[in-house]
Amino acid sequence: MSVGSDVSTALPAVPPEPDMVQLLTPEGVRVEHPDYPLDIPDDEIKALYRDLVLVRRIDTEAIALQRQGELGLWASCLGQEGAQVGAGRALRKQDMSFPTYREHGVAWCQNVDPLVLLGMFRGTNLGGWNPADNNFNLYTIVIGAQTLHAAGYAMGVVRDGAVGTGDPERDTAVLAFFGDGASSQGDVNESFVWAAADNLPIVYFCQNNQWAISAPVTTQSRVPISRRSSGFGFPGVRIDGNDVLASLAVTRKALDQARGGQGPTLIEAFTYRMNPHTTSDDPTRYRLAAETETWKLRDPIERVRAYLAREVGVEHSFFEAIDRESEAMAEHVRAGCRALPDPEPLSAFDHVHAEMTDELREQRDAFAAYLASFEEASA
Repeated sequence: MSVGSDVSTALPAVPPEPDMVQLLTPEGVRVEHPDYPLDIPDDEIKALYRDLVLVRRIDTEAIALQRQGELGLWASCLGQEGAQVGAGRALRKQDMSFPTYREHGVAWCQNVDPLVLLGMFRGTNLGGWNPADNNFNLYTIVIGAQTLHAAGYAMGVVRDGAVGTGDPERDTAVLAFFGDGASSQGDVNESFVWAAADNLPIVYFCQNNQWAISAPVTTQSRVPISRRSSGFGFPGVRIDGNDVLASLAVTRKALDQARGGQGPTLIEAFTYRMNPHTTSDDPTRYRLAAETETWKLRDPIERVRAYLAREVGVEHSFFEAIDRESEAMAEHVRAGCRALPDPEPLSAFDHVHAEMTDELREQRDAFAAYLASFEEASA
């Protein structure tokens, strides 16, 4: 899956799944879809390629840092960059996104410094950041809980009168991410109920990467996940999750509809988790290597590279420049991660509530006394 591989030889054709929106084939050929036209200049596609490469490099470096003991854990997004970058680039500045713990590509599109993400897995920022800084909510470890948070935020958007006004600078949508495993969680389905009942401006983006840790999606759903929305009364669409153009076009349209007051949409990005669920997982215990090899032919980066090289005629110097930028990004991540300062222990209590409660203050004081006891013992 090397980014710099030779694209002069066409890959064997990989047919799309039925009823799936695809605008760029795995061989790098543009195709049209009647419901999702995408008029996009080549320079924008080049920018998407840059996004994909840098997001993958961040992911790769984070895994290496975890293996070196610099991070406690990492949840890789390898293979899912196309879904994430396409969805992330469909957002407007006023929109709000609610990630799981794997949306590193969306974070990148929202201008979140990768070191902020690494700080969570290193334990230096106590698991958080200010969501208002980049309209990017906190990573959520509790499976599916972020969809309810997203529904609540969307209710606030409606009450603020920031939907259906016709003002592109004001109308706001919410983008909520979850995985195929989370689609069976009660929280997700409850969120669907609220979104449908209140016609909320929310787009649900399910990255169906085929595996909920060690359970395949076929054990929990007999139909594509995109069809589940029909039972709640709003539309669903299935896209080629390794096609960044399909992700961009479909998410952009769904967000436009949400901002215009047309209610929620469910997008299922049919993709694949190339790496373990997290760095503590061993996928060889539950899936075959041949499955992974098949999905390598659908790589989201290689198809964009093939299109730019063969159809657009982009010179090799462009790809070399991206590779150099990737190396610089890797150095930023490696050096920056190790330089992250340890937090003051008592700062863990600072942002639990808007105002310190009596109970929390009592806990903080008890912890402070506990820490002080070590200083007294060493005196």
